[in-house]
Amino acid sequence: MNPNRRRVNYVNTLTQTDWDMIAAIIPEGASVLDLGCGDCSLLGELVARKNVQGRGVDIDGSRLMGGMALGLPVYQGDLDDGLADFADNAYDYVILNQTLQVVKHPQVVLREMMRIGRFGIVGFPNFGHWSLRAGIFFGGRAPKSPALPFEWYNTPNIRVLTIRDFRAFCAEENLSIVSEYHLIMNKWRRQPAARLGANLLAHIGLFVITRNGDGHS
Repeated sequence: MNPNRRRVNYVNTLTQTDWDMIAAIIPEGASVLDLGCGDCSLLGELVARKNVQGRGVDIDGSRLMGGMALGLPVYQGDLDDGLADFADNAYDYVILNQTLQVVKHPQVVLREMMRIGRFGIVGFPNFGHWSLRAGIFFGGRAPKSPALPFEWYNTPNIRVLTIRDFRAFCAEENLSIVSEYHLIMNKWRRQPAARLGANLLAHIGLFVITRNGDGHS
């Protein structure tokens, strides 16, 4: 799948998970850095399915043992402290999937990932979904959804952002949204950034971003 094609289309309904979407986006043999990789399950899938040259970063050294068991290069570090050990433009793609909402300094993390990679892939739960809005308005309780199943007292999410928030952030940071995917009614849809309704209907947003002037051949 060419990430530079900006058109509305429906993704194959057999492609159900964010991992499948990420694997479809990343080309064969690309160099990939997975931030907040956990046990490197996603990275292992990308190596097996797309023959990527990958490396994982996570704060939890015990979880990285899974990546080491798969023979993957891993790096233990706190994303909030920056990624000074990684050179500029060192990777084709840097992944930040389901991690943005749990970091303390998301602006720092996003700037670092776009310094290191030509493209960034960012996935996060959309706090603008209609069910979350309705839960607060009608129920008066901290909202939950299939993408956000936690209670207020045990949620790992410390940042509340919506699809519209992320679009605005990209504009402020001079980043281009190459393509945008939304999980709506249990199906992934690829849509241009101007598409209306996703902020209300999507459980999860998945973005491919790049620095302005990069990657638009």
